[in-house]
Amino acid sequence: MADVFSPQKRSEIMSRVKSRGNQLTEMRLIELFRTHGFVGWRRNARLFGRPDFVFRKQRVAVFVDGCFWHGCPRHGSVPASNREFWSAKLERNKKRDRLVVRELKKRGWTPLRIWQHELKRPGPLVRRLERILR
Repeated sequence: MADVFSPQKRSEIMSRVKSRGNQLTEMRLIELFRTHGFVGWRRNARLFGRPDFVFRKQRVAVFVDGCFWHGCPRHGSVPASNREFWSAKLERNKKRDRLVVRELKKRGWTPLRIWQHELKRPGPLVRRLERILR
């Protein structure tokens, strides 16, 4: 079905849509932390790259990456419409992610990137967290 708005009007409408971030995935990870006894995590830390969670004592920065927005090799895809725009956008996101990882490592932090899909079957993720945090 064709859009009833002009491209300019649609762009204006969409620019007013406010993001809720990755709130649902963060809440799932909080539940996982609590269920498995991971303590010492904080949210909204003022650290390069704005990690979703930090474990200051262990100097671990945790990012929960959405499969679409961060180009998951398993689930990431480029939309069929406006392909050029989306390809460039997703590539910029991946490039920024690599920069953040490099910079945090330089600063003595261990960056940990968790894919959104990993929260569906948490067993391997819990083992990875235990290995890194304990």
